[in-house]
Amino acid sequence: MPTKNKFLKQILLWRYKFISERQFVYALSILVGLLAGLGTAVLKNLTFFIENVIEGKFIKDFHYSLYFIFPIIGLVLVYYIKKKIIKKEIGHGISTTLHAVSKRNGIIEKYKMYASLITAPITVGFGGSAGLQGPAVSTGAALGSYVAQLFHMNAKTRMLLIGCATAGAMSSMFKAPVAAIIFAVEIFSLDLAFASLVPLLLASVSAVITSYFFFEKDALFGFELVDAFQIKDILYYVILGFGTGVASVYFSKIYFKITNFFKRIKKPIHKLIIGGFAIGIMLYLIPPLYGEGYGLINNLLNGNTAEALKDIPYKVDLTNIWIVIGFLFLIAIFKAIAMTTTFAAGGVGGIFIPTLFMGSALGNVFAKVINTLGGNVSESNFTLIGMTGLMAGVLHAPLTAIFLIAEITGGYELFVPLMLVAAISFAFTKYFIANSIYTTELAAKGELITHNKDKNVLMMMKIDRLIEKNFKAVNPDMLLGEMLTKAVAKSTRNIFPVINKEKQFLGIVLLDDIRSFMFDTEMYNSITVETFMKSAPEIIFYDDSVEEIMRKFKTSDAWNLPVIKDEKYLGFISKSKLLTAYRNKLIEVTS
Repeated sequence: MPTKNKFLKQILLWRYKFISERQFVYALSILVGLLAGLGTAVLKNLTFFIENVIEGKFIKDFHYSLYFIFPIIGLVLVYYIKKKIIKKEIGHGISTTLHAVSKRNGIIEKYKMYASLITAPITVGFGGSAGLQGPAVSTGAALGSYVAQLFHMNAKTRMLLIGCATAGAMSSMFKAPVAAIIFAVEIFSLDLAFASLVPLLLASVSAVITSYFFFEKDALFGFELVDAFQIKDILYYVILGFGTGVASVYFSKIYFKITNFFKRIKKPIHKLIIGGFAIGIMLYLIPPLYGEGYGLINNLLNGNTAEALKDIPYKVDLTNIWIVIGFLFLIAIFKAIAMTTTFAAGGVGGIFIPTLFMGSALGNVFAKVINTLGGNVSESNFTLIGMTGLMAGVLHAPLTAIFLIAEITGGYELFVPLMLVAAISFAFTKYFIANSIYTTELAAKGELITHNKDKNVLMMMKIDRLIEKNFKAVNPDMLLGEMLTKAVAKSTRNIFPVINKEKQFLGIVLLDDIRSFMFDTEMYNSITVETFMKSAPEIIFYDDSVEEIMRKFKTSDAWNLPVIKDEKYLGFISKSKLLTAYRNKLIEVTS
């Protein structure tokens, strides 16, 4: 046995002797939090290093022309890394993690522990208009899954550790441990019970400690709340809530439209060329779209509008407030387009920071319009609240939006407008778009984890494990005598599938249907199977969800139903096996 396995075996034996299952999960949650924090730190440092090299040595001297060139270079590098080194599709971090939780019992491929660490810093560092939160979650989740597999944890614990890794990545990225826990609960539909809350707390705290170790007190948003909430502004906040709701719908719609457009382009190199040039043109014309956009957010929060728009390549009068408002609105509108094009062209990144970027610009625009028309509101507060509204609407995570903005800025005095805008934006967006960008494709396939335990259990069950194949198949031309000797005499079942030479399913024969003829030897050579064959009460298709299979059993009142894949017969699923599997999975998930 290899030394590594011996060492692991000793750890497992020690664990079984001296600590309980719960204590071991607590220890693993701390380990996962540290690993997720470390992964996020590496991700951020690599990105900042690339940005500093490029902006310090190249863009500083050549400026605008390289806003066009460098994002394309970044996409080309990522394309070749994925094709020649990783040789697998990376996917979008949170969406792929959700899929692994819902359909693969939390088992995530090992290459995802490092894939995003390599490709996301290149995408963003070279100016791709995306964020790092999604890649951080992808890396952390893969690490959490690996740790769970390494120590032979069950599916439920494996998924809990993935949630811990998600909370850890979020906590490390924003130094917001409370919001990180809420994010894991909202996005991954984890139970907020004592059994899961303590590991989430431990992971979140250990990750944020890791972040402080690497970045000390440096924060992504260098802002502290100055202006208190004024009750006179409540109507403005209501309007802002609906405005961010509209913007959230726009953000989601444009994301799906651009994504669907690029899906029709079959060759990745063609996507790269088309998307790369589109991104280059957008960034050349609107340089603030370059990279993640933290600079613009921080400048708007601190009232430095001129600094936020300093890279605009046109000779315009930035002392004219309406020109400033127009540019900020244009930046907000095109951020969603630039971000989605970055992904569609082959880049790796997240949507979290672009959402905050767009929300900050829209909130600031709204405040500037009010003040220009004679009102008197805090532009920094409305910038913050705009970020909350977009996050609540686009991500369908209102609680995360509220606590994240409050925690990272110290804006707890703004809880009333934070809650109001988040609730309005979320409700408005939910009316038009049922699921977030993360979950739309999963929901369409019936693979989305929710807080509905019953649906989650059904979704996690795998149809392959339910199919029984010990049924004796017959063909329609088979004589009754041959059927009795070759099928009935050798079967323990009372149902016989009828298939042709191509293994296509034609119908069924029940033992009860031939019982009266079984002892009439004169009919053995005169009646064929086709005489007794009848249609199955329902057909289960291989792509059916388990929830749909349950429905078919209920409506047909059958005990066994045939399974078909590409018109070919596979076997039967019995109601008894289905219910037993459901009960076992329910115990596994909820115990």
